[in-house]
Amino acid sequence: MPDVPPLHVRELTVRFAGLTALDSVSFTVLPGTVHALIGPNGAGKSTCFNVLSGVCRPVSGSVRFGDHELTGLPPHRIAGLGVARIFQNLALPPHATVEDSLLLGRHRLTRTGFVAAGLRLPTAAREERRHRERVREIAEFVGLEHQLGRPAGSLPYGQQKLAELARALCMEPRLLLLDEPVAGMTADERRRTAAVVAGVRDSLGISIVLVEHDMGVVMRLADAVTVLDFGRLIADGAPVDVQNDPAVVRAYLGERTDDERTNRQPTDSDRAERADGEPADEQPTDGDRADSGRTDRPDGDPGDGCRPDGEETDS
Repeated sequence: MPDVPPLHVRELTVRFAGLTALDSVSFTVLPGTVHALIGPNGAGKSTCFNVLSGVCRPVSGSVRFGDHELTGLPPHRIAGLGVARIFQNLALPPHATVEDSLLLGRHRLTRTGFVAAGLRLPTAAREERRHRERVREIAEFVGLEHQLGRPAGSLPYGQQKLAELARALCMEPRLLLLDEPVAGMTADERRRTAAVVAGVRDSLGISIVLVEHDMGVVMRLADAVTVLDFGRLIADGAPVDVQNDPAVVRAYLGERTDDERTNRQPTDSDRAERADGEPADEQPTDGDRADSGRTDRPDGDPGDGCRPDGEETDS
């Protein structure tokens, strides 16, 4: 198993044109665990991933992977430290075989130079054989061993997502960033992919940061959960504790919890009902109006993700 250090995120703040996408967010990913990062659309999850992978730079805060400070490093330097990322959208070369697509993940581990590879020198041939053997092992691990000769673009959607995961594993990462790995899959594909992710943690010992909207998958896989809402951390802890956190319920459902209803102050309608012994015509309070649903975000909200022009897209 690889030597996996902890990931420490401290007071991370990201702003775009005066809009705060992340506001002093802190959490720790322990070695060899699955750490879920969840929240409603536009909460800041993809922005956080963009900082972890070097796509965006924060205005303040720190991201440390073991002894290495990641903030400010370009993406290829972060990848060289053993951090691999899977994006939401597929990015496989459609006409290349699955085997060659996975072989792209071995790029950072390849020592053969351009000339030696072009001339097919013995050292280059030996190294290529070693890399292809490892590619076949990883393909078998994720269940794609019988698809290696097919064009990557011809695979069903769920298998293409698995090929993306396999290519990331071919980098031999110590930290894996998975951005909605089961989005758009059938129920059977979700179960198979979740089993592969669990195997990555249990068999390979790799730390995983998981962004996912499927709460069933999150609760089955995650060892810890961090919840963001409008760029702020609202909960952090074990899945069962986070699932029942009043702030999390409010963020997802836009309504008060039972405890909040129990502790709310009596309204004029309540007082009239007690005084007359008859139910008063119930008028909505300001609190009821505020709690009737999650309000739409204002125009110009950055949501998640980074663009070169400083705007963001929804997660």
